[in-house]
Amino acid sequence: MATPLVTGLAVAATALAARAVVTTVEAWALAGPRARAFYHGGFEATMTRREAALILGVREGAARQRVLDAHRRVMMANHPDAGGSAFLSTKINEAKATLLRGRARGGGDGI
Repeated sequence: MATPLVTGLAVAATALAARAVVTTVEAWALAGPRARAFYHGGFEATMTRREAALILGVREGAARQRVLDAHRRVMMANHPDAGGSAFLSTKINEAKATLLRGRARGGGDGI
């Protein structure tokens, strides 16, 4: 009589453990290298090209389109309308401006 109950509980516990493992692995796979690409440090008083590149996850000499794509990606993750911080979005915009400063405008893709 107790055997079916014990078997049922064991199956349920195994299913819950497997679900937790699958959820954790999926979260880890989604975060992967993208999570490490973002800048996790404090901000300097005046933004440098190095800091701007770290914030956007690109190289200091990255092409204009790569900077714009990185800005869009990081801004979508941190936009105030999506629950992000207004301070962080300001820093992200400042990083884009710092990296694009002094470059010729071309292509009409807008800043």
